[in-house]
Amino acid sequence: MDLKKVERVYTSYAGVYDQIFGKVFHEGRESAIRNLNVQPDERILEVGVGTGLALPMYPRHCRIVGIDLSEGMLEQAKVKAERHQMTHVQLQRMDAGAMEFADNSFDTVVAAYVVTAVPDHRKVVNEMIRVCRPGGRIIMLNHFSNGNKIIAAMEKVISPITKHLGWRTDLSLNTVLEGTSLHVARKQSVNPLRFWALVECVNAKNGHTVKNGNGTYLNGNGHAGEHHTNGNGHLVNGHSH
Repeated sequence: MDLKKVERVYTSYAGVYDQIFGKVFHEGRESAIRNLNVQPDERILEVGVGTGLALPMYPRHCRIVGIDLSEGMLEQAKVKAERHQMTHVQLQRMDAGAMEFADNSFDTVVAAYVVTAVPDHRKVVNEMIRVCRPGGRIIMLNHFSNGNKIIAAMEKVISPITKHLGWRTDLSLNTVLEGTSLHVARKQSVNPLRFWALVECVNAKNGHTVKNGNGTYLNGNGHAGEHHTNGNGHLVNGHSH
């Protein structure tokens, strides 16, 4: 896949995307946003905003920037934003692998069905980490290959076909996270047949501390440090509200 082909494929989907994929992927989007616990004035970036299906689900007390490479998809998203009077939403055409935002511009970055639909997932993930502040959240909603040998074999067989449709099936979560500063805080299976995963990560760049599975809080260098949880034991997004 190259950028021009990705843009061409998804622009061709734009007019029918909601009808074909809207209901199938609705549960995943709803789960991702429902569990965000969005704070007032929180800065949220939605990478690959597409036709804007998720935009009405966000509370209006946050600030949302949605980007997409496909002009056709963005036109659909703009219609939704105008229809629902979403004055808290900004939409921009942008390559997710080379974002025009400054470092640490956002508190939360959401990428739904994106990392397997781009030519270079590492560039996109690294860009999400760069524009998300230390201790911020990066939410990925995607199909990731798993350790099941039978399913993995099928994924490898059909991946060349699905690439022509705009995505791949043979990418694992471990491959996506390898070598990054992201620490998985929560993971759940969503959508029909539970083939998709909702993964919430903490951005532990610049030595930020996160809680590991043993109850120890580690910074980006693996040392013990302070932690960030709320009274319910959930990771908070770093706002001081």
